[in-house]
Amino acid sequence: MTGRRRLGARAALGAALLGLLGGCAHAAEMEPSSAVAVNATGGTAATSLRLGYFANLTHSTPIVGVAKDFYSAKLGSTKLGTNTFADGPDEMTALLSGQLDAAYVGPSSALSAYTASHGSGLKIVAGAEIGGAELVVGPGITSAADLRGKTLADPQLGNTQDIALRSWLLQQGFATSLQGTGAVNVEPSSNSTTLSLLRTGRIAGAWVPEPWASRLVLDGGGHVLVDERSLWPQGRFASTVLVVRTDYLAAHPQTVRELIEGQVAANAWITAHPTQAEQVVESQVAAISKVTLEPAVLTRAWSEQAVSNDPIAAGLRTEIRHAVAVGLMKSSTSVSGIYDLTALNEALAAAGQSAVGADGLGTS
Repeated sequence: MTGRRRLGARAALGAALLGLLGGCAHAAEMEPSSAVAVNATGGTAATSLRLGYFANLTHSTPIVGVAKDFYSAKLGSTKLGTNTFADGPDEMTALLSGQLDAAYVGPSSALSAYTASHGSGLKIVAGAEIGGAELVVGPGITSAADLRGKTLADPQLGNTQDIALRSWLLQQGFATSLQGTGAVNVEPSSNSTTLSLLRTGRIAGAWVPEPWASRLVLDGGGHVLVDERSLWPQGRFASTVLVVRTDYLAAHPQTVRELIEGQVAANAWITAHPTQAEQVVESQVAAISKVTLEPAVLTRAWSEQAVSNDPIAAGLRTEIRHAVAVGLMKSSTSVSGIYDLTALNEALAAAGQSAVGADGLGTS
């Protein structure tokens, strides 16, 4: 298969995966009543909670939450199970098909899953991380104009970095196709392979999350062409949010509240102990991804992102415009109700922190 045909096949596979989300949106079944116990608030405490996340620094919240038992301490008798993923579309397929109950994912992937399930599949219940994504390019590329005819990588068609890359390229005058071809080719590639692809010249650069962006800079000889923070007000954009399957949230609101309480505690610890948190995340990323980060890479990557319980709901409206512009969403799609921040604001109030809003897109 030629390189161009291979790129098209990968993009077509990604598009098919996005289409699959709609087909599996109603496959998830709530736990049978025999598997739950009534709690003091009148809800039901689930016997288990299956949580998904990535081995990225932009998922430091769940990495620390799991490793330091912040979730387990709040979940009590509810058994926590975890699974890691390489990209958002695959993770959202698992969530909507009932293989996961909750997941940390980029907002664009959450948005795609929500719309594919016609608003019935999931709710965004909290933020988690902000920042931590860059377009890193090889030597000789100093402007957008230098990218014409080149190939760029990102994690997967339809994920958060993919939409950010395609939207930015469009603003520079480069329309892209979902098949990977165009004035600038976009090739979905595993984050762990982008370093070798850049070194060998198979790609001109990649729009990737941390720590992969820092690896491209420090290990791959690349430089930052676009720091995504420069594209957002005050440099703040949600890179990771927490989503929960809608039927699970309806059946077990108290369990979801406990999960979020664990997150709030984890993020507070990360903020108060940045050096220790950095070490915990580095060891866990290495164990999961089998990639050991050099100290300089880790230090740089850690400085590029931060934890935040606020999902920055206003930014989702921009994400929607970007997705529509690049052909990954219809302009008529409604996302009213995608947020349910009730449990988050209860947990924040209990921790003495300020409430956050849904910007008119849900329950705040």
